[in-house]
Amino acid sequence: MNLQKFSPWNWFKSERGDAGAPAPMEPRHRELSPLLGMHQELDRWMDGVMRQFGMPALESRFGEMASLLRPQLDIAERDDEYLVSVEVPGVDEKDVKLTLDGDRLIIEGEKRQESSTKEDRYQRIERSYGSFRRVLDLPVDARPDEIRASFANGVLKVHVPRSGEVRENRREIPIQ
Repeated sequence: MNLQKFSPWNWFKSERGDAGAPAPMEPRHRELSPLLGMHQELDRWMDGVMRQFGMPALESRFGEMASLLRPQLDIAERDDEYLVSVEVPGVDEKDVKLTLDGDRLIIEGEKRQESSTKEDRYQRIERSYGSFRRVLDLPVDARPDEIRASFANGVLKVHVPRSGEVRENRREIPIQ
């Protein structure tokens, strides 16, 4: 079952590199053997399948570590705006960067590990640290010049105002 068909706008086409959308910046490694090429293609296929069911993708490629730090987000549609809420617990506001590149909203940042002393002998480390990046494709009715954002309690809220043009074309069809 393709769950994407229930979504009115594909906010993530640039993250996945769908056809017709600019692919995310990712180094292309020369295929060393046909087996390696098959392995990379199987990884890409599995990532797509996992994303369709709402599971985090492994995103592992040859020579790269799996992307462990991927902030979860919610996108709410309102009559006058879209509200994007991004969870970034343990990240300072100064370590989050929000940019607009054409019709793509880019959320980047870094979660830094607290300084530790030589006396620290870790028994277990479960928290992830490092850089993160999310790329969202704005819908056609978004007004990018009026985007505003706020940050509180580890949650980045991005308000994307909507123009009324697309909504006016909607109408309810009576069921007989």
